[in-house]
Amino acid sequence: QVQLVESGGGLVQAGGSLRLSCATSGRTFSHYAMGWFRQAPGKEREFVAAISWNIVSIYYADSVKGRFTISRDNAKNTVYLQMNSLKPEDTAVYYCAVDNRYSSTGLTPREYAYWGQGTQVTVSS
Repeated sequence: QVQLVESGGGLVQAGGSLRLSCATSGRTFSHYAMGWFRQAPGKEREFVAAISWNIVSIYYADSVKGRFTISRDNAKNTVYLQMNSLKPEDTAVYYCAVDNRYSSTGLTPREYAYWGQGTQVTVSS
C-alpha cells in the first residue's frame, strides 16, 4: 500500500519559516518526480513546487519563488519544502504528491497519481 505522510505544518507569524517533510512508504519513488501543492479554503488546489527524480529539474510557482526551496533525499524516500519569509497568503493545506510517469515532472494536480493527507500551514499577520 502506497503511503505519503506530510509533517511539519503549524502556526507561524508572517516572516517566519517552516519546513515540511513528506515521507513515502510502500513503494520506492526514487525514480519519480515529486511535488508540493496547496489548497486554501474556497480555492482550487494549486502548484507550489516540483522536483525531478534526479534533482536536475526544479520548478516553483511564481508566488513562492525565492522564498521556498524543494529538496529530496532518495535514500530516505522523502521530499522537503523549506518555506521562508512566510506570508498570510501562504496559509493553506499543503499536500505532497508523486508523479509516477516516467521521466516527467508535472506542474498540475492531474499529473500526480499519489497524494498525502495534507498538513495545515497557517501564517498570522
